[in-house]
Amino acid sequence: MNDYMNDLGKLLSENSYPGRGIVIGKSADGKNAMIAYFIMGRSENSRNRIFERFDGGMRTKAFDESKLSDPSLIIYNPYLAVNKSIDVITNGDQTNTVYDFIKDQKTFEDALMTREFEPDAPNFTPRISGVLYYCFPRNVFTYKLSILKSADGNPDACNRYFYNYEALDGIGHFIHTYKCDGNPIPSFYGEPEKVTLPNTAEELSELVWNNLNEANKVSLFVRVVPLDGSDPIEIITNKNK
Repeated sequence: MNDYMNDLGKLLSENSYPGRGIVIGKSADGKNAMIAYFIMGRSENSRNRIFERFDGGMRTKAFDESKLSDPSLIIYNPYLAVNKSIDVITNGDQTNTVYDFIKDQKTFEDALMTREFEPDAPNFTPRISGVLYYCFPRNVFTYKLSILKSADGNPDACNRYFYNYEALDGIGHFIHTYKCDGNPIPSFYGEPEKVTLPNTAEELSELVWNNLNEANKVSLFVRVVPLDGSDPIEIITNKNK
């Protein structure tokens, strides 16, 4: 078990292409649940996107519809609120799968056992997913992360990994699709990286956005949920404006 605490900004700034990433954890002051989700892109199609909020969730959208060459795998709902006590965040259309299963009284794990990595040979991009369960107003919550990936690049098998956490002050966990840039791009491996977190949505947004590779970053969504039950704070940052 690795108890080493990482600097989130350093992890991002030293990696030119982590791909898509999810950070979940608890603010340093213990008052908030924190979520960050970012997307990056190397192709024109991947970079031609923005995040857009809608009632009950957040979606990706083509910035310039005339340049959208293939919507599969890039247009989806990264974030959906199942209800006021459960948030789902993922890097693909499995957000809707998890949402539907939980609404049907099934589990996060049940949902993801029906899914696998993305069919984008030769990368076979992993599907990364997270869910948060709030217990208002007790100042506590739990969360889970998952990664579905090919068997060391072999698409004949899907390996599914699940991680369960009880939130602790100032600690988050960071999982991303790729270990680094490459061709093919190597998948993330190992446990989610344990990182230190700040106190506010603004601080988290600046920390992530300012340390993502300038050429490859596309969009960032930050959601901070006060554990006293007051209104969440959300920040969307799009490179395309």
